[in-house]
Amino acid sequence: MRTITLEEHFAFPGFLEGPGRQLKERALQFGGGAATLLEQLCDLGEKRIAEMDAAGIDLQVISLTSPGTEQLEAGDGITMAREANEFLAAAVKRYPTRFAGFAALPTTSPGKAAEELEKLVREHDFKGAVINGHNRGRYLDDKFFWPILECAESLSVPIYLHPTQPPKPVIEASYSGFSSMVNDMLAGPGWGWHIETAIHVIRLVLGGVFDRYPKLQIVIGHLGESLPFMLQRLDVMPVAMTKLKRPISAYLRENIHYTFSGFNFTAAFLDLLLEVGVERIMFSADYPYASMTEAGVFLNRLPVSTADRKRIAGGNAERLFGL
Repeated sequence: MRTITLEEHFAFPGFLEGPGRQLKERALQFGGGAATLLEQLCDLGEKRIAEMDAAGIDLQVISLTSPGTEQLEAGDGITMAREANEFLAAAVKRYPTRFAGFAALPTTSPGKAAEELEKLVREHDFKGAVINGHNRGRYLDDKFFWPILECAESLSVPIYLHPTQPPKPVIEASYSGFSSMVNDMLAGPGWGWHIETAIHVIRLVLGGVFDRYPKLQIVIGHLGESLPFMLQRLDVMPVAMTKLKRPISAYLRENIHYTFSGFNFTAAFLDLLLEVGVERIMFSADYPYASMTEAGVFLNRLPVSTADRKRIAGGNAERLFGL
């Protein structure tokens, strides 16, 4: 059974001194394994591969860790995205059977982002792109960003929509009033990241993105960022109201793929399975923020058939990404 993980992260020194500075500071604030975490993020070599071997993972599709480049000024975003992609492309070239890449994109400059994506797909065999949520409060349903979406559809490569912090006014209204650490966690991995990403996906649907680009595929993590639980409820907004070509639930079943990314929760998995079917679910570990070994154990204990386990472990990713 070939195992492929899809929400696996990296960083490099220039990123950690720039847009990733807060990530670095937060890791050091928590202490404990902070040094190990930062080392794992920056390692795209033998140590990472040894951990993959120990966990039984054959291939990682790797992407620049959050917050990515999405909150940078246009010029800085272009520079940082290119540095990140060069760093990752070199690693993929060294270990082509173990690593593949998602492109970091300067979303503030959609034309340049589309050019960067096409270059990386055609010249370095990258498998798509990662976009870390909104761009300073602007979402991908804004037609300003559609050159990126058009490019992805034309290249037949997916976009992995990764969580980011909600816009500052939302944080101030909904995620404040506690200790600074609780505020950060509530707005981030404790809750806000996932609701924010779910809202982003709903905006893509309601904004007509998939009617304009019907072959476009988006991947989201964390067993669907809460969307499976609400999937049928969303159809309270019927086609007569939305003016879309299909019910909202249809887009969530036909244009979205879903990964684990550290959500090793059987009940949540079963809800996702019942709502979207096994063909849209893919393995991931969320390394190094979560354990590859624990992800593998969860995969092997899923209450599914051997054939479905193989689809989830790698078969669906092979088909979607041409691996």
